[in-house]
Amino acid sequence: MAQKTVVVGMSGGVDSSVAALLLKEQGYRVVGLFMKNWEEDDVDGACTAEEDFEDVKRVCGLLGIPYYSVNFAKEYMERVFSYFLAEYRAGRTPNPDVLCNREIKFGPFKEYAKELGADMIATGHYCGISHEGGVHRLLKAADANKDQTYFLNQLTQPQLDGVLFPLASLAKDEVRAIAEREHLSTAKKKDSTGICFIGERNFRKFLREYLPAQPGKILSLEGEEVGEHIGLMYYTLGQRRGLELGGKKGEEGRWFVVKKDLEHNILYVSHGDETPLYSTRCIVEGMNYIPSVPKAEEFDCFAKFRYRQSEQAVHVVRKGETGAEIFFREPQRAVTEGQYAVLYDKTQCLGGGVIAGTDKC
Repeated sequence: MAQKTVVVGMSGGVDSSVAALLLKEQGYRVVGLFMKNWEEDDVDGACTAEEDFEDVKRVCGLLGIPYYSVNFAKEYMERVFSYFLAEYRAGRTPNPDVLCNREIKFGPFKEYAKELGADMIATGHYCGISHEGGVHRLLKAADANKDQTYFLNQLTQPQLDGVLFPLASLAKDEVRAIAEREHLSTAKKKDSTGICFIGERNFRKFLREYLPAQPGKILSLEGEEVGEHIGLMYYTLGQRRGLELGGKKGEEGRWFVVKKDLEHNILYVSHGDETPLYSTRCIVEGMNYIPSVPKAEEFDCFAKFRYRQSEQAVHVVRKGETGAEIFFREPQRAVTEGQYAVLYDKTQCLGGGVIAGTDKC
């Protein structure tokens, strides 16, 4: 039987390094492929693409596998970053990492991998996958704290076809231990955080380069003017830090964002009482079901409304193939428009969609 070729998306981090190592140990012909999704000159060279590619070279050299680099900056700008800016203009809080997976990593990347002779592709995501009878299911990772199915909720069946996730059964500390044992240069490399094209930079300063800020009033829910905001796009639901409202209404309790009025450029805040942040249901658009649209019009399952959240019991009412109403068994705090509502059962991710609105308690 011919040796199968797997092209691994290598970021220069420890996870993708170990993914490549494990696949080679399993007998595959492994090829490393590094993606450059952002032109550094656009943002004063703050991205670390060159350093990351050097790490890819070192790891691939040690493993004895070929490696390539491909530039998807144009595709990223058109398919991901333009959406990112449009959502902020609309007053929503987008999650571009989800879109990057659908539009880049399992899109142009996969096509390019095929040109390199790939039978399959793989990434260092913490999740599992099953391919049975032509049906591809996205499974939860063994390490619940690192499970990344949330970011893959928009992947379609064709995109999941021929995909491997070598880290499915491993915890993060096990991955680092493997990297250290095999003397991989990325073994102790710090995990990347946040959105790739922003990195460690000040988010507000970065966004200001692309969207003009429009300062306006900060009002309490009672209509009292309590301060001035620097632009609605810089704030998100439930935010406490950066409001600069300390000292108002005494010392008890804290101020936090509860609503944004784009039409009148007003930021609404509450003090102490978090009740305005809670909702009982949300409306979801752009639903992508994995592996397919459920036959039942209504069903019970679990959901996450942000990545770092435990699963919440919900009741889902389908609205056609791409819409849904999600009712919460218990009121949820700060369910934010523009983020993703992602559905789960006990073992797998059932897909997700963009939160378009909520009902307040």
